[in-house]
Amino acid sequence: MGNNEQIVNTKEPYTYEHLQEDLKKLKDKYSFLQIETIGESVQKRAIQSVRIGTGQNEVMYSASIHANEYITTNVLMKFIEDFCDAYIRDDDIFEHSAKMIFNTSSIYIVPLLNPDGVELVTKNIKEGSQDYMHYKQIAEQFPNISFPDGWKANFNGVDLNLQFPANWNEAREIKFAQGFNKPAPRDFVGFGPLTEPEALAIYNFTLKHNFRLILAYHTQGEVIFWKYANYLPKESEEIGKTFSKVSGYDLSATPPESANAGLKDWFIQQYNKPGYTIEAGLGTNPLSMAQFNKIYSDNIGILVLGSII
Repeated sequence: MGNNEQIVNTKEPYTYEHLQEDLKKLKDKYSFLQIETIGESVQKRAIQSVRIGTGQNEVMYSASIHANEYITTNVLMKFIEDFCDAYIRDDDIFEHSAKMIFNTSSIYIVPLLNPDGVELVTKNIKEGSQDYMHYKQIAEQFPNISFPDGWKANFNGVDLNLQFPANWNEAREIKFAQGFNKPAPRDFVGFGPLTEPEALAIYNFTLKHNFRLILAYHTQGEVIFWKYANYLPKESEEIGKTFSKVSGYDLSATPPESANAGLKDWFIQQYNKPGYTIEAGLGTNPLSMAQFNKIYSDNIGILVLGSII
């Protein structure tokens, strides 16, 4: 492979296997990357974190907590590659020195939090196989949700972004009232907070660190959700306004029906520090990969500034 050939494919969704291959290629090319496994999915697929930088200012970015929002994995993988490339060239990324960021910050990226669900939605699980039939049986209870395109949950039919201990009981009440009271393609909170290994993996990973802020990547709506309940972490709105300015996305409070038990909700509640859910792109999930370039250029400023702001 020529030194300047791109590793990250921005035209096709990531399969789990492809992600493993590309992480290995990135590590081979950029030996300073630190990759660790932070947990496993229900189906025993590894969940990895990629660390860029050696500085004390720690931040964390995550993607694909929802299966049909898999384009976010490509966004974070492309950011890893672009950042590393700028670093070895002693270049800027979004008008900031990659070396300076590398030395002052540590960016922890979890590019694929829901590998089992993503395998289903990207059609990498053989139709008719035991795993496929397992998903299908859950989906058949919810005929109004298209299958597999409407699938957001993990293998157990639990929505991983409703698994965190931030008013989980309230989330349960809201979602049960909407009819999501058992395993479902989306919106089932589970049988308790942190019952699912994927949610537990990022929860424990967060507890082990001292993150200054987190970005949780979702699709769609071109909106940044920054608030949780009545918590107002210092600078959180101000940072949100900066993100809004560089991306063109609206800054908004989370709608009440989605305002509990999410990763960013728990982070804000636990640490009283800034946390953001970023809804990238526009349209119906899963978004077409044709949107990738626009989504990436809208978000590169957030990804860079998030590490130094």
